[in-house]
Amino acid sequence: MTRRRSPSPDLQNTDLHDAVGMRLARHDYRYTNGRRRLVDVIAAAGQPVTLPDILVAAPELAPSSVYRNLDVLERSGVVDRIASGGDHAYFEFAEPLLSHHHHLICIDCGAIEDVRLGDDVEALVDRSLAEAASRAGFAPLRHSLDLRGYCSRCR
Repeated sequence: MTRRRSPSPDLQNTDLHDAVGMRLARHDYRYTNGRRRLVDVIAAAGQPVTLPDILVAAPELAPSSVYRNLDVLERSGVVDRIASGGDHAYFEFAEPLLSHHHHLICIDCGAIEDVRLGDDVEALVDRSLAEAASRAGFAPLRHSLDLRGYCSRCR
């Protein structure tokens, strides 16, 4: 149900690896061959992936290593974890490695579909959230909206 997509159109493969390497270095992590392979798998998938998806695409990677490396990539701001309510979390590149978008998440089968709002709607959401954050004395960094419900197959 997820639509195929690639990292931000501004990022070529070499640029993607450079950006990932810089994010990891800022958090004092090395860009190991295992992490590079994991980034390649996520980029090639073109959609959010689960740990089992990654292991099918890269059977040479040990599950425990993939799990640890996903944690490092998440803590470094390279990937975001999407909880779909299913058996497995999904992972995708974080912004700005992947263009800004939101998700429709099926609570039955766990399918995820990307949704991009129009610039005018996104600006309204940003303003509304900034106002709410200001009233609460909260310092926002970014937002994400996930709409949960049933996909057309599960309805």
